Amino acid sequence: MNIQHNEVLRDKLASEYVLGTLIGGARRRLETWMKSDVALRRAVAEWQDRLVPMVEFATAVQPPPSVWSALSKRLDLQSPAKRKLAYWLNLREDLSFWRGLGMVSTTAALIFFSVLMMRPAAELPVTSFVAMLNDDNAQLIAVATGDATKNRMTIKVVQPQALAADKSLELWAITKDGKVRSVGLIDEQGSHIVALGDATSPDVAPILAVTLEPKGGSGDPNKATGPILYKGAWVKI
Repeated sequence: MNIQHNEVLRDKLASEYVLGTLIGGARRRLETWMKSDVALRRAVAEWQDRLVPMVEFATAVQPPPSVWSALSKRLDLQSPAKRKLAYWLNLREDLSFWRGLGMVSTTAALIFFSVLMMRPAAELPVTSFVAMLNDDNAQLIAVATGDATKNRMTIKVVQPQALAADKSLELWAITKDGKVRSVGLIDEQGSHIVALGDATSPDVAPILAVTLEPKGGSGDPNKATGPILYKGAWVKI
């Protein structure tokens, strides 16, 4: 397929890429072309300018009860170990979490690529995983992206937070059996990188959460002591 001289096709693929509907091999091919095609990168940037503002006007949609039932069955939350996961996230009552989860794919693509397209194509990371971390009001606070090839996770705080001098924010991966593992401390502003390992892959830990801890963290990598401030589904791209 030659899109270099096909403006209509180039624009169509760019729009699907930004929306997140271009997947699999087609998406990977487009990302390869973007590295050497200035016009294609410009088309993607223009679609971001059109679509990113629309995220602000997306209305909240309450999922039907069948969503919880299906997820509960899939994660086997009736067993004692799996009930820890439900307790940790308070999923049954936390409708804002599911509203955010329903928009993960599209919102992740819009926000993530609006940040990336400001950088040269040669510097674009390989994004394997993504999580949108929202507060209890479904307000997006941070975006987490994982690069499996370099074993690193980048946390981009899109809504800077004000913390007391004696407090820290700590990022946790929550496993399917309800256990928590510290990923590391995160800055309340800006962007930073932490290590990404097998224990923090979506297959093992499908949820990321941020808690408010004493300065320097909880002190126990397997136990959070403070309240959950933000959380989101940790999914494969």
